[in-house]
Amino acid sequence: MLGAVRNPGRSPSEGELDDHAVRRAAAGDRDAARRLVETYQGRVFALASRMLAGRGRATVEDTAQDTFLQVFRRLAGWKPGGRAKLSTWILTIAARRAIDELRRHRPTLVADLEAPGDARGDDRAIRRELVAAIERALHDLSPELRAAFLLREYHGLDYAEIATALGIDLGTVKSRLSRARAALRERLAELANVPDAG
Repeated sequence: MLGAVRNPGRSPSEGELDDHAVRRAAAGDRDAARRLVETYQGRVFALASRMLAGRGRATVEDTAQDTFLQVFRRLAGWKPGGRAKLSTWILTIAARRAIDELRRHRPTLVADLEAPGDARGDDRAIRRELVAAIERALHDLSPELRAAFLLREYHGLDYAEIATALGIDLGTVKSRLSRARAALRERLAELANVPDAG
């Protein structure tokens, strides 16, 4: 049913698949299944890439592929018009698959530090330091804190959607986000206080 799920770049549509297409995909319609993957693969790949930084492209692709296999196994049980949008439900599965992967092994951080081509050398160096500091802070978070932070800050889910996605209550969502942001602030403060070697 599925080809390889790869990084598609920016998805042309960040909307939701209509209920009719979802029902067709759940019934095994190949065209509807392809539309579902095309609609959500950008968001799934982005979440997996950020959660699994340093694991390598193959691991991210495997996690995205496994996410969609789980989606199609459980799609008939998803209820349109329920508490969660389809995108939230799919990102829930992706986040849990990534958390499982993170619990198996601690990743080695490899940050994407490419700067825009027109940036000056000094600007690129500063940007590299800042991005590396943020990536290290994210890397050091527990899988649970990282998932909550990425779902909120990178994917724009509201607190109730994050609670549903991670199977936790609203108070826990707020606590995890607060702790994740505090860790990032601390890391950035450390960077700001590092004396200039020059």
